[in-house]
Amino acid sequence: MALFSNGSFRKLPLEKIISIAIKSRILVGTLFVQKFHSLTMTNPEDPKKANSIYEFTVKDIKGNDVSLDKYKGHVCLIVNVASKCGLTKSNYEELNELYEKYGDSKGLRILAFPCNQFGNQEDGNNDQICEFVSKKNVKFDLFDKVEVNGKNAHPLWVYLKHKQGGTLGDFIKWNFTKFIVDKQGQVVERHGPKTDPKNITSLVKYF
Repeated sequence: MALFSNGSFRKLPLEKIISIAIKSRILVGTLFVQKFHSLTMTNPEDPKKANSIYEFTVKDIKGNDVSLDKYKGHVCLIVNVASKCGLTKSNYEELNELYEKYGDSKGLRILAFPCNQFGNQEDGNNDQICEFVSKKNVKFDLFDKVEVNGKNAHPLWVYLKHKQGGTLGDFIKWNFTKFIVDKQGQVVERHGPKTDPKNITSLVKYF
């Protein structure tokens, strides 16, 4: 701004003025591209046509964008969670056990998505959910609350259901439905709410 405030801008050589103008346009253009990328860092227009989970972007529990390509080379267990469900205690405990057993040794990643579509059993805000999981000593990744069914279902969950349909329909039946994703980002298995994490014995073959 000083270049304009004291009249010294007029005293600069033409080459210098041109250089400043070019650099300014480059800076503005870069900032625009970065902002545009942030706004458009979303998901495929048709989730069902995606080639892997790596094409999707989600928000973590703090509201930050997370591209799922960060999980390349990892086996993932993706699950819709709730804090007030009859399955909550056993599932959180066993998910913790799985992560402690295979997180470091085999690279397992667990992606938990709070959802309030089943019996209003995840009705808290993100801060309250964070407080709840901290009491559970959860170390695996927790994401923003999403819808998994209906017209507002998150695109990732549209994709998961498309790749691994369920009994009597593709829709998610209840809390703690689990999807296994292999190291190439492919959805290879689906397990219903009544399948305890400790009983997903097929998980190990994907490591």
